[in-house]
Amino acid sequence: MTDYEPVIGLEIHVQLSTRTKMFCGCEVSFGEPPNTRTCPVCLALPGALPVANEQAIRNVLMIGLALECDLAPRSVFHRKNYFYPDSPKAYQISQYDEPLCRGGHLGDVRIHRVHLEEDAAKLVHVGESGRIHGSDASIVDFNRCGTPLAEIVTEPDLRSAEDARSWLELLRTTMRQVGVSDVNMEEGSLRCDANISLRPVGSSVYGTKTELKNMNSFRFIERGIRAELARQEEILRGGGEIEQETLHFDPRTERITSLRSKEEAHDYRYFPEPDLLPIAITEEMLSSARAAMPELPAARQARLEAVGLNADTARQLAWRPALGDFFETALQADAAPAQPLANWVTGELVARIGEQDPRETRVQPAAFAALVGMVAGRTLTPANGKVVLERLVTEGGDPAAIVEAEGLAAVSDTGELEGVVEAALAANGDAADKIRGGNMKAIGAIIGHVMRETKGRADGAEVTRIVRDKLGV
Repeated sequence: MTDYEPVIGLEIHVQLSTRTKMFCGCEVSFGEPPNTRTCPVCLALPGALPVANEQAIRNVLMIGLALECDLAPRSVFHRKNYFYPDSPKAYQISQYDEPLCRGGHLGDVRIHRVHLEEDAAKLVHVGESGRIHGSDASIVDFNRCGTPLAEIVTEPDLRSAEDARSWLELLRTTMRQVGVSDVNMEEGSLRCDANISLRPVGSSVYGTKTELKNMNSFRFIERGIRAELARQEEILRGGGEIEQETLHFDPRTERITSLRSKEEAHDYRYFPEPDLLPIAITEEMLSSARAAMPELPAARQARLEAVGLNADTARQLAWRPALGDFFETALQADAAPAQPLANWVTGELVARIGEQDPRETRVQPAAFAALVGMVAGRTLTPANGKVVLERLVTEGGDPAAIVEAEGLAAVSDTGELEGVVEAALAANGDAADKIRGGNMKAIGAIIGHVMRETKGRADGAEVTRIVRDKLGV
């Protein structure tokens, strides 16, 4: 895609963690029997009047603070008019020209706005295997209808499918850290639409955009954007024009299909919601939101880099708060250097616990730090360090005691190690000849022999040094 530059903006719907829905007292739930969490307000029965959820407003203020937005002192709800079976009112209560938050950024991506709105109901499409009254049908579950949503709209600052996925992962981590949502994509707590266009490289004029709707996993988002960029490039190279429309990406077939023409704001006939008063943001509300703000992932990454970690490791620890907390507690033990300690957390520990919280295992931060300190100080080989770590994760305990009880300490007698190396060279003559000839890959056979003889207690770097010295290479 050397002739064209992708231009990508995202619209993200975040389901807010509140006990009740946006404009009524129905409990927010997931997985309940259909149509059991409803009332006259969320079903839009005649005469029912909405009341705004204060906690949802506070959550959006916290999102605005996290994204460094300008917070409006006054905000207004609007009716967004459209007819679809998942909207019982035939309009959605949303915000238009007076949202709660404007501007801001997360990383290098600018935020256009953040506003509050209510979610639609869930349509369940019943096909051949589940006919109702003898025909295909779509049925409606109104449990989700009215759930509070924050819609986060970015500026078109992303330039690749990979960047879009990476930035969205940062946003999810930030929202989870702030505590405004569980951002569980599998349950629909985080949904993403992507506005996508291409323009000639060097041009400042945006091309015609299309919108990919309701992608529900990071992998599908990346694949969908990549597929749409390829589709648009093929059209442009063939002399065609891009049509502004709303699209669907099928991850099973990798196909892009059209849903409808892309709507503009005037198509929705926005007007102020007459049944709701404007929101007045008080200093008390702002102070409460600021007081509840935790350290954000981007700030934590910068702080971890300041203590000596490289950017990639700092990012991994900042984006997984449980790992970051474990690392920082272990670092306080002052038993191991920061970077090796972080490498073991993000490498060896994660390899054993996966997505699990380290606090759910038996390994204690201080014991982990002591283990890494032993490896860094070469009193324990990395191989045997991994053996000890397995014990710490499943059983806990003191790494020094485990090393002593199992006889795992590194060989400290240089004379003893030289003798083992000499025996290995004698037993692996072909490998020794190849090493003399400059083929250092052959040293693996020697190191393997030494490790077997010492039960993994030899330091690989020291073995390599002795081999080079013995063979004069």
